Amino acid sequence: MYEPTAYEITTPHPWTQPPATAARPVILPAEIPPGVDWVTLPNGVRTLAYTQPAPPPPIPVAAAQPIPAWAKTTALLAPTVGVGIGAAGIGLSYAAPGLIAMSHALWSAAALVVAAVIAVPVLIRTARRAVGGSGAGSGGSTTHITQNITATGLFGRANGTINHR
Repeated sequence: MYEPTAYEITTPHPWTQPPATAARPVILPAEIPPGVDWVTLPNGVRTLAYTQPAPPPPIPVAAAQPIPAWAKTTALLAPTVGVGIGAAGIGLSYAAPGLIAMSHALWSAAALVVAAVIAVPVLIRTARRAVGGSGAGSGGSTTHITQNITATGLFGRANGTINHR
């Protein structure tokens, strides 16, 4: 079982000095644990006591620098550019059906131009043969026109002659 032990507590009085014959323990500086240091009490007695660690030196705060103009401009333009790109995307999504129809129309127009370039000379050649006959037996005469043009230099004046035969 548990048996209480009695201890005698003695407290030295501050007005009494310890006897001169009492040996005080000697503590070397290397044996002092961290956070403990020698302090001098108000009555002049030096003793070991727990001390607060020294506060770290304050970090020097630099003076506030003004914001450069290019940074302000970039910060103001970034949302504007983003909104512009977003609006362009929305506009393209609304215009997509019309753009698809226009691309189909352009392909149709290109096909019509190619067909006209091929078909018109064939039709003209066919119409000439039908109107002019077979050539030698029809009695028709053909006129040959020759044109000679000469020019000197890149921007020189051009001279030409036309011959009817």
